[in-house]
Amino acid sequence: MSVATIIDGVAPSIWGAAHDVDARRPRSLQTQLGASDTVCGRRAAYILHGVTPTDHPDKRTAILGTYIHAGLLESARTEYGWLVERSVQDESIRGHVDVVQLDAATAARLPARHRPAVPADVLTVEDVKTKSTWMWDRVLRYGATAAELRQVHLYAGALYEVGFENVPGQRYLARLGPLDIARIRFRFINRDSGAEHVQEIDFDPQRAAEAQWWVERVRETTDPEEMPRDFHGPGLDAICDYCPFRSLCWPGTAPGVPEQTALIHNDADREQALIDYVKGHELASEGDRIKKFARKKLDQSPAGTYGPNKLSWRGGNDEEKDDVEAMVDLHEVAGIPVPMKPDADRMVKNLKAAGLAVPRRKTGKKTPAIINIAPA
Repeated sequence: MSVATIIDGVAPSIWGAAHDVDARRPRSLQTQLGASDTVCGRRAAYILHGVTPTDHPDKRTAILGTYIHAGLLESARTEYGWLVERSVQDESIRGHVDVVQLDAATAARLPARHRPAVPADVLTVEDVKTKSTWMWDRVLRYGATAAELRQVHLYAGALYEVGFENVPGQRYLARLGPLDIARIRFRFINRDSGAEHVQEIDFDPQRAAEAQWWVERVRETTDPEEMPRDFHGPGLDAICDYCPFRSLCWPGTAPGVPEQTALIHNDADREQALIDYVKGHELASEGDRIKKFARKKLDQSPAGTYGPNKLSWRGGNDEEKDDVEAMVDLHEVAGIPVPMKPDADRMVKNLKAAGLAVPRRKTGKKTPAIINIAPA
């Protein structure tokens, strides 16, 4: 247990306790590869080879996500009778499935007290993900990432081939044996606003087999460095920014120097990097040209939903600017020295310092209309 000590009258940060508790969670102590570790091939290889983490990034955002996640799942368990945080294990991974919703036929094989309040139409494996507002538009437009799809297919594949792990507390579930999984569901929760977005796909045994093959490929390595990096590194991908193996995966650069410079070994690498840079510039230029053309075409279009996208506008209001003449009059009335040469910025500071409102006047123009496009 953490011991909080007040030093010089200053209370300790509550995050110290939160980090200590998080470090003692079974998932944090688990040394076996879990499905959530398969976000990156090299990270998975480090774990499989028993490499000690080199970095301890700030986990406050992740801890908040854990709290939201745990609260929602417990509510679903008590109110709906869903199976939550049940363990699975096969030859590839070990982990806990967020939610399993049994269909009527499967639920009927359980004791009445363990059956869901309302069975699902088909046996469903669900994964709950919390996301920030910054990532929300991407979630709505593209749904689960490749790594998230791989993770839930590993869980679903283990249930499909083996069933629930035979451990105390869920032996009655293990007796069900392999399950006829029919659907996978992602439930995304915006941890800033509480917004909810659901994505459903049919369970495909072939995709589960591909996810298992991915893990086997990692297991076949004799050295973690044999696995390629799946992301572009710190400063470019958050997965790398908060990776416990960041310093090991991206070593050898001086402070302030981008870690990616370690990828340049010779002139051939520089040649390829320049080719990639030019290609990226051309793609960005072409994308910008397409956007500008579309923006002009949409200039007089009303807000609304058009196919897969929702159009809205902001701006277009009366434009205002500081009224210099009125500020001069206000200076004189308030007894504030007027600058010898009209200086709008200085007069604004004078009025604000005196606690007076800065007079504004309309210019007769409108502020630019700013387009906003979101998934329908």
